[in-house]
Amino acid sequence: MSKGFRIGYGYDVHPLGPGRRLILGGVEIPHSKGLVGHSDSDVLVHAVCDALLGAMGEGDLGRHYPSSDPKYKGISSLKLLEDVISKLKVKGYRVGNIDTVIVAQAPRLGPHLAAMQKTMAEVAEILPELVNVKVKSGEGLDAVGHEEGMIAHAVCLIESV
Repeated sequence: MSKGFRIGYGYDVHPLGPGRRLILGGVEIPHSKGLVGHSDSDVLVHAVCDALLGAMGEGDLGRHYPSSDPKYKGISSLKLLEDVISKLKVKGYRVGNIDTVIVAQAPRLGPHLAAMQKTMAEVAEILPELVNVKVKSGEGLDAVGHEEGMIAHAVCLIESV
């Protein structure tokens, strides 16, 4: 019997701080601040990983890659995504599509969306048109609107192979 389709939802948030590179969707974005966290703090890839893990019924990113483990200090989030994709294959699934939203006041991310889409698609082993990245501003409200952090949401469809 086929396992069919499953849907997963992911969410992540990180504060912005000086002295860090800003990495989103595996792409370095020029900016005066970067996301702060244990890994490279790629909020977008973290949300995608959580969505994929959720669709598999495998919990969340922290369960598999805890910030208390020094081996994940500074790790590229794309490495985590590669591992999540490996777990997906072992369970007999492949990615159907990924849809995401980044909530950020600054910098302007429009010029970088295609590169993020392409980078994540390569790691997920799907066509770039099956990865969608949207951006919403914080409209000057709350921590995101005051450029204190960024949020990402992701939803994915996985299908049995």
